[in-house]
Amino acid sequence: MNKATLEKVFEYASKPVQGTMSRKLRKDVKIQVNEGEVYEGATLFLGEEFVRVTCVKDGLNINTYYDWEKIASVRTLGTVE
Repeated sequence: MNKATLEKVFEYASKPVQGTMSRKLRKDVKIQVNEGEVYEGATLFLGEEFVRVTCVKDGLNINTYYDWEKIASVRTLGTVE
């Protein structure tokens, strides 16, 4: 997958956070990168060289970084309407 396609997937699953370069996952949408952890309520930063996923788990702020070139798949999960 190329970077432009991946960016569109991340943008579809999120909305801009006002006043920042970050994006918050939309309500009832979860994402999974490379068949790894499923993120819910996460904040995304789509940098030039990497994607940062920030979430809160067990009272800790956790940042996970992905190299654009190493992302093979992004899965979005949402409720059925």
